[in-house]
Amino acid sequence: MHAAPQAPEDTVVEEVFYGEPTGVEIEREEDEFGQRVSTPWDPDQIRISTRTFSLRNVLDMIDDGDLELAPDFQRNRVWKGRQKSRLIESLLLQIPLPAFYFAEDRGGMFRVVDGLQRLSTVHEYVQGRFALDDLEYLDAELGKGFRDLDAPLRRRLHNAQIVVHVIEPSTPNRVKYDIFKRINTGGEPLNAMEIRHCMSSARSRDLLKRCVSADVFQAATAGVLRDHVRMNDREAVLRFLAFYSLPDLQEYDAYSSLENLLDATTERIDDPRQVSDEQLASWYAAFERGMANARIIFGDYAFRRWPAGSNRRSPINRALLESWGVVLAAYRPETLVPARERIVAEARKAMAKNSDYIAAISSSTADPKRVRIRFEVARRIVEDAVAGL
Repeated sequence: MHAAPQAPEDTVVEEVFYGEPTGVEIEREEDEFGQRVSTPWDPDQIRISTRTFSLRNVLDMIDDGDLELAPDFQRNRVWKGRQKSRLIESLLLQIPLPAFYFAEDRGGMFRVVDGLQRLSTVHEYVQGRFALDDLEYLDAELGKGFRDLDAPLRRRLHNAQIVVHVIEPSTPNRVKYDIFKRINTGGEPLNAMEIRHCMSSARSRDLLKRCVSADVFQAATAGVLRDHVRMNDREAVLRFLAFYSLPDLQEYDAYSSLENLLDATTERIDDPRQVSDEQLASWYAAFERGMANARIIFGDYAFRRWPAGSNRRSPINRALLESWGVVLAAYRPETLVPARERIVAEARKAMAKNSDYIAAISSSTADPKRVRIRFEVARRIVEDAVAGL
């Protein structure tokens, strides 16, 4: 993503990735609050061992489910044919690959932290999913899939040794996250949600996937977040779940940053001892209710800035999604429908004239004061509209 120039808070700026609009409004950070608050590492907590694996061993681990290639993480698998072929050529030429990083969990499972594109490419090639093209040296192998290679070349690829730095399970999650940020080397740097996805477990990933695939979410967001290239769809859902599950909004202050809250929520979801299956089911039901109600009230303008006097359809605003989604989840549709016109009118007035509210949905959105403002404004608008019936 390329940084956009600073703009006034009432100016909507859409995020762009590799020259393409993403359908999501940029959240500008004016201060340091919204950044991850780090504490110094205790060196005794960091456990990283270095191991050597053959590619055959690693490929078997992938096939057996002992090594995870970050399911649903699509952006790291968009190498062009030339990049894929040149990687395979390097292996056939016995050129050593840069080191990989794996994270090991307490059950002995491994997850790729750095090197996902390279391992995905090798795995795809051995499975016969592409043939070699645009090689630099091995012209005789052009057009060949793995099974077309002569036996010595197949053995050479299988026997290639790779160096893997393994982040051991005793390393705290917070330290693992920061290690990931430091060693991530592949192309465009990963954002916080992409790192969180790669480091989390199947329970939270499955819940977020279920939420973003829900018809009500796709309807409320007009499908613009479908399979989002920067995982902003999953981040938006996680933000909803994080704030919905807070017993009191004041508790947000204790997390020091939005990213810390999202990390903690992910860890809770991944631990059935903290969040039961029944609780997850109730969270999902609330999410569906919030999304459906937002669509009912705001129609095509749900979760978009829609100030009075303008009918421009802006990009999705994550601060609006999290706050209005949570507030509307507390109501039944039949309660809201009669108050729809008043809710819309007051929300549009706030987006046009309430400078504090405009700031709260535009920049430094992780600041506790701005979090409280956007939730309180949405809650007051709905309560007053329903009470006035």
